[in-house]
Amino acid sequence: MISIGPGNTEYFSRKAFDILKDIDVVVGYKTYIQLVSMVIKDKTIVSYGMKKEIDRAKTAIDHAMAGQKTAIISSGDAGIYGMAGLVLEICAEKKIRVAKQERSEESDLILEIIPGIPALSAGASLLGAPLMHDFASISLSDLMTPFDVILNRITCAAKGDFVIVIYNPKSRKRDWQLKAVLERLLEFKAKDTPVGIVSRAMRDGEIVKLATLVSVPFDEIDMQTILIIGNSATYCYKDFMITPRGYLNKYSI
Repeated sequence: MISIGPGNTEYFSRKAFDILKDIDVVVGYKTYIQLVSMVIKDKTIVSYGMKKEIDRAKTAIDHAMAGQKTAIISSGDAGIYGMAGLVLEICAEKKIRVAKQERSEESDLILEIIPGIPALSAGASLLGAPLMHDFASISLSDLMTPFDVILNRITCAAKGDFVIVIYNPKSRKRDWQLKAVLERLLEFKAKDTPVGIVSRAMRDGEIVKLATLVSVPFDEIDMQTILIIGNSATYCYKDFMITPRGYLNKYSI
């Protein structure tokens, strides 16, 4: 299980890079496969389109059970809205005995999850320091989670004055949820609350913008975008978005 990070090969962790060179089979979403194409030219490659997560996971498990060294890749971090959870769920459902260490008679598979750089970390670094205090990460995709549940989570995070990271804000067929979320946030947050917008962090076509709750450029947002919405203390200085931790309130400089 490998996360390829937000960008191309130069952003890989060394361990992920080494594992990709050593394995036999690579399974993943076709866009992510393209990002590592220069590393996996001599591998068996199985790529899938959108909404084929179960097929990807089952295919990777089948290849691994057949004795092939197999990597299933995610963007960002495999354990944050990635493929790690689904692979483990399928193993649990099918009673496949997985282990973290060397295979023994008690295990069918050795499974290793290699961390990557999640979009919220990459995006935050491009914006400045917006995640320096407590934050909540919420996906607006309602394929698995009903929108009323998502909206309730948004409401609870806003009431708690969390910085809020929004994943999967808008797609071609799902274009109204983000406006509904921002309208709900305006019930609890000021109109001039800073909003950081990052698309394709550290990839070709990268976009980094600062806005407010009432000036979010909806037409520029897609599924490769995250939004970081500040708390009541978040502010902007020059081109940087800052959420204070509280040091200047407690200590003099």
